[in-house]
Amino acid sequence: MKATRLFEFAYHQLENFPQQKSLGRKEGNGWKFWSSQEFIDAANQVSLGLLEMGVQKGDRIILISNKNRPEWNIMDVGIQQVGAVNVPVYPTISPREYEYIFNDCGAKYCFVSMDHGPGKESLLSKVQKAKPNVPTLEKIFTFDKVDGTPYWEDIFRSGDLAKVEAIKNEIQTDDLATLIYTSGTTGNPKGVMLSHKNICSNVNSVWPLLPLTESHTALSFLPICHIFERTVTYAYISKGVTIYYTGTDNLGGDEGDLKGVKPNFFTTVPRLLEKVYEKIYNKGLALEGFKRKLFFWALDLTDNFEYDKSYGLFGGIKNKIADKLIFSKWREALGGNVLGIVTGAAACPPKMAKVFSAAGIPIREGYGLTETSPALTIGRFDKFGSLLGTVGPAIPGVTLKIDPSDGDYKEGEGEILAKGDNIMQGYLNQPEKTAEVIDPDGWFHTGDIGKIVSKNGKKYLKITGRKKALLKTSGGKYVAPEPIEKKFKEDFLVEQMMVIGEGKKFVSALIIPGAEALKDWCDNNGVSCSLSPTSFDPSIQMVSKETLTDPKVIAKFQEIVDEANPNFSHIEQIKKFVLLSAPWTTETGEMTPTLKVKRRVIREKYKSVIDEIYNV
Repeated sequence: MKATRLFEFAYHQLENFPQQKSLGRKEGNGWKFWSSQEFIDAANQVSLGLLEMGVQKGDRIILISNKNRPEWNIMDVGIQQVGAVNVPVYPTISPREYEYIFNDCGAKYCFVSMDHGPGKESLLSKVQKAKPNVPTLEKIFTFDKVDGTPYWEDIFRSGDLAKVEAIKNEIQTDDLATLIYTSGTTGNPKGVMLSHKNICSNVNSVWPLLPLTESHTALSFLPICHIFERTVTYAYISKGVTIYYTGTDNLGGDEGDLKGVKPNFFTTVPRLLEKVYEKIYNKGLALEGFKRKLFFWALDLTDNFEYDKSYGLFGGIKNKIADKLIFSKWREALGGNVLGIVTGAAACPPKMAKVFSAAGIPIREGYGLTETSPALTIGRFDKFGSLLGTVGPAIPGVTLKIDPSDGDYKEGEGEILAKGDNIMQGYLNQPEKTAEVIDPDGWFHTGDIGKIVSKNGKKYLKITGRKKALLKTSGGKYVAPEPIEKKFKEDFLVEQMMVIGEGKKFVSALIIPGAEALKDWCDNNGVSCSLSPTSFDPSIQMVSKETLTDPKVIAKFQEIVDEANPNFSHIEQIKKFVLLSAPWTTETGEMTPTLKVKRRVIREKYKSVIDEIYNV
């Protein structure tokens, strides 16, 4: 069955792959699960309750949770079945942004979790601050029991489902299913209107590409409010995969959920893979003698990794030895059963894909946007389905083309345009913004720059930059910052980086070192290094300014710059850099909720630093 309306995926699971453990989350020291039947029964109780509350087709209902949870899926299906619109909102944004989104969409009800990070304001408190200025918002419910606040199960009602069934039968595939507010790098977020058809077409195209069956398990920790994790969750449900919901703070270590759940699959962002790699690498540094030599011998083998490459007899023997003695331990750190990982939301350094895939942990990269529901391409897990350095072939139902007409691009490059049933209906209340990205012929303009690479009889998409991120030097030369930043961040001493140089004679960089990685390096190189917690989150460490001005540290980062620069043309090479101590975060305003750099904000915040680089 190919679902045409989102709520049908849950019923598809019940009819074809009924699970006793469909959706689960941590409760105390164990896991609480909803079966396929319990999932649907609870969703029906939600639908009946919403109807009793007066919810009508098209009403907007807000969902906010700091961690993924089955309750989110239950509410999602319950909302869809009465024709209402689920508006998932990021937990990391400010009360002012909540107020803007709630008013822009005309929110009627809000369901929010109480959880929050160290030193952070509770989500409920932020919503309560926004409520007085949102006249349409009638009531706030919590997913966690809180004195004086209605609990989400308070809306549950049982009884005749005839009215719910009648509404479901009237819901069309082109009806609005969800509003997702993009984390724009400038200005207020835009409400992306996605229909049932938009997302269903994407799920139906993606799920056959995943190496999973109803006997497998998936770990879910990326925010489900983001369309990337939400769409893949529908794909899991459609295949009968058991989903374990957790948080990024519960993943690693001997007691973490990777080892405890032993998942077959998960999606992630490149930074998490880099952190896992850093821990593996640092353990290798701590080894001595033959064990240390063996570790780095195995690591060096990954440099020559390519998908589907034949290594011959001698190469195969070396890989088997490395696998038995070294790589098998890496797999154990991720639970030992991983069949595949898809990474998205940011560019994956080829080094990460090589290291993990060579160790028998297949990494594939996907590409898309909220406006495209989201997948446009995905690296396949079958033979010749992936090519390192690319984001894979277009998924079925999506057509891509490269438009070189509006910009100063290298040969073969241009803006990536896309067509398909997955392209959004538009931006809520902003027809002029919609017209800027969807042209009269129906092509969606991604704003990303890329080219098509042909190999093995297939066509793969390679992302080379971001159109709006292009900077122009005073000599009139265009520079794409993202490929440069991506290359530098392959070194785990570089946590964050932003290339600068708009209107300047040369290109420079603002660099924020990885605090723990730099501490390890300093300890091994006789440099005093002190870390301190940030004021907004004690769990996030920053390096002291004294350490960052140490000549040995400056020399080490100059070495990193000197090693990376030859990968780029003369005009693209980093001539100067400054090390910064405070990390860029969503809380401090330099990053979007999807962890994209707000370049304008950073340029303004560090204007004096940039002026000093160029001696203004």
